[in-house]
Amino acid sequence: MSKSAVVLLSGGMDSAVCLALAKRDGFALHALSVDYGQRHAVELEAARELARWAGVESHTVLPLDLRPLGGSSLTDLSMPVPKGGQHEGVPNTYVPARNTLLLGLALALSEVKGARSVFIGVNAVDYSGYPDCRPEFIATFQELANVATKAATEEGNPVEIHAPLIVLSKAEIVRLGVSLGVPFKQTVSCYDPAEHEGEVVACGMCDSCRIRAKAFLEARVPDPTLYAVRQ
Repeated sequence: MSKSAVVLLSGGMDSAVCLALAKRDGFALHALSVDYGQRHAVELEAARELARWAGVESHTVLPLDLRPLGGSSLTDLSMPVPKGGQHEGVPNTYVPARNTLLLGLALALSEVKGARSVFIGVNAVDYSGYPDCRPEFIATFQELANVATKAATEEGNPVEIHAPLIVLSKAEIVRLGVSLGVPFKQTVSCYDPAEHEGEVVACGMCDSCRIRAKAFLEARVPDPTLYAVRQ
């Protein structure tokens, strides 16, 4: 019987590398993407393309509209996305408790699919300061997973939460992705992208664009991203 895993797949760079790692390690893949009303919904089409590239067993795109909650410029279009790095502390692109919600959904899907592993591409090194991207968060969620499901409590098979990118720099993630053949051109990182003649155009000014461009530069890998503005 082959081992299987649920992979949270946003369509961004980190989740794509995470998907490729799980594929390399021989897991049968069940991708999970969540349509939470995000401003950058083009990520979901990128996720579909990546799922096809990886040859996943299944790809679930789950609607979970977080727009009524507000609190983030990614779900509230009246809030501007910070540009040019001009902010202090955790930026307003933070979606409250998003990774807690996503991991909870992945945990549920893992029980349905009989998967004993969940992969998430969080990164605690070069990121925007989100509290739910830290090792402490992943370790604490693992404790929850150990007692939260029937598989864990009755069958003694708790799900293992994998965060293989959490201590890597973004440049290291790029180099790892290249070694795994990740099609970075199909990934979308921008918080405020546009579309032009069928192509996704990244703004080039938001935190995610700046971090992505810097990562490719430091990794000495050509950046396939089409930016509206280059820093």
